[in-house]
Amino acid sequence: MVTTDASDGEQRPSVLADLLPLVLPEGYQVDPRLAPAAQRAWSSARRKLYALVTDHPDQFPMYTTGGRWDFEGEAWTNWCEGFLGGQLWLAAAHSSGGYADWYRSAAERYCAQLLPRRTDDTVHDLGFLFWSSYYRWYAVTGEEALREVLITARRTMASRFRGAGGYLPSFRGPESLFIDIMMNVHLVYYAAAQTGDAELADVASRHCLTTRRYLVRGDGSAAHEGIFDPGTGEFLRQSTQQGYRADGSWARGQAWALHGFGTVYRFTGDRRFLQTACGCADFWLERTRDALVPPNDWSEPQPARPHESSAAAAAAAGLWQLAGLVQDHSRARAYADHAVSTLLELTGPDFLSPREDDRDGLLKHASYHEAKGLGVDESVMWGDYFLLDALDQVLA
Repeated sequence: MVTTDASDGEQRPSVLADLLPLVLPEGYQVDPRLAPAAQRAWSSARRKLYALVTDHPDQFPMYTTGGRWDFEGEAWTNWCEGFLGGQLWLAAAHSSGGYADWYRSAAERYCAQLLPRRTDDTVHDLGFLFWSSYYRWYAVTGEEALREVLITARRTMASRFRGAGGYLPSFRGPESLFIDIMMNVHLVYYAAAQTGDAELADVASRHCLTTRRYLVRGDGSAAHEGIFDPGTGEFLRQSTQQGYRADGSWARGQAWALHGFGTVYRFTGDRRFLQTACGCADFWLERTRDALVPPNDWSEPQPARPHESSAAAAAAAGLWQLAGLVQDHSRARAYADHAVSTLLELTGPDFLSPREDDRDGLLKHASYHEAKGLGVDESVMWGDYFLLDALDQVLA
């Protein structure tokens, strides 16, 4: 369903009443090795989450240093608090009896502490904060107050929209557009669907179309950042804050792109977004191939650290989603197979920290910000979250 804005003649998708369902190719079978590997991951995750909650109550780490959650390290920006609540909700769903009750109680407590952030208009990450936490809470209970928190957070995010240029700026400033925001913008669509607010849908669509035009290249690779003239909205250049160079391909940004555009397609049904998601996914498959887990940026020659596992976890979740959206069965199978193969790799001994390991995090060899030297070759909150999220989806 699309609407046409009479001011510029460009078709912009409106929001659907319900998310498009995921339908895997008929007869598709997940590799049977994944189920026992996932059980090991859940066992380890439950133990590590229990230790974090009991040993460091009401703290929200972002990354480990030397294998231990670093509560004093530089944050650059605070965008990760929702992932702890999200992991606790997932742990509750994969526990039984009193254990499930304990994880659920902890999830509610950690999510409730995010409430003041619903009106934080200084950041672009409200989707990361509230979709992983409050949306899961609302899905379990259906409490109206939780839905209102989600709607308020989305209105806050939409208030950052810049009409000159047509985008939601990053926290860095009004001139900056991040590919990361594709993983947040769908909650503006969610608020539009819940309230019938066409203006919210238009803000989300204009942002997505701007990102599609200026950050996604013809080969399917995605730039991390776009720089605009904040006065006129004129696009000036591509840039990067986390990648090797401006014209490179930062792996986690590529995962955000394939996952984010796929999610926006589920909210809108606009095949332009599906086409973009598939182009980004095809680039991912071409670059990772049998290696499965990428470096921080494919353009870096002989990278000192060959793996960025949090990017692979997010991509696996996004590829599985795309496998359920595309109608071409061969392409769907390719995406599903790559997602499952990636999860098998991430739950293997090279990347999964087992239950008995003294590391605090679940997924090894992830990085937060290589250029700043933050959480490099460590565990990160979103890496652990997206690994569990992907396992939950694939083995549902």
